[in-house]
Amino acid sequence: MSRVCEITGKGPMSGNNRSHSLRATRRKWNVNLQKVTLMVDGKPTKVRISTRALRTLKAQSKAQ
Repeated sequence: MSRVCEITGKGPMSGNNRSHSLRATRRKWNVNLQKVTLMVDGKPTKVRISTRALRTLKAQSKAQ
């Protein structure tokens, strides 16, 4: 299973760890994925979405 949001397509980012002496070693920031049951076409479906997408969906459903 890859760490990719099924709605937004957001995946892990890469960059550097920096020590106090400013040596650079590669590192990765993973996406905060959650397993959530959503209604898709009237059926409950389990999806792995990022918490940012989940907050956006909750805000849109509250506004309607």
